[in-house]
Amino acid sequence: MINTQIKPFNATAFKNGEFLEISEKDVLGKWAVFFFYPADFTFVCPTELGDVADNYAELQSRGVEVFSVSTDTHFTHKAWHASSETIGKIQYFMVGDQAGNITNNFGVMREGQGLADRATFLIDPQGTIQAMEITAEGIGRDAQDLLRKVKAAQYVAAHPGEVCPAKWKEGEATLTPSLDLVGKI
Repeated sequence: MINTQIKPFNATAFKNGEFLEISEKDVLGKWAVFFFYPADFTFVCPTELGDVADNYAELQSRGVEVFSVSTDTHFTHKAWHASSETIGKIQYFMVGDQAGNITNNFGVMREGQGLADRATFLIDPQGTIQAMEITAEGIGRDAQDLLRKVKAAQYVAAHPGEVCPAKWKEGEATLTPSLDLVGKI
């Protein structure tokens, strides 16, 4: 899926007390994160969504919009937002994908269950998938690592010919692949 374009979609999302109609057109022209999770009112999911909420301001400062997606309805997202202190912090889009169209577009629907895998996709302004992560049910994700990947993807996009090595942090040295580097790293 890396370097492929996101597919067209239409959905209703809950954001800042409102229901909003969204599509792939709302993603194009900016960096975006699609953050899939199995279900509202569960156990690991709220810890992950809360972690992203705690880092949302920094993601926004980098021009990144977040779209959390589950196969729950936008109505369920609203109810969860109203009833949970952790989820109540969320200011990003909570997308209802009850028909599973977006979840299937990204290939993360659990067959026969109607639930999304724990999956994260980083999309560039052209609508191209630049990074993805899928974890097992019991393994929660870390928004700080997501933020590190966002910074690396944005750096590489702004600096053609350079790449970010393992554990790269913003401001650290990058690499310029060349014949001279072969066997020297």
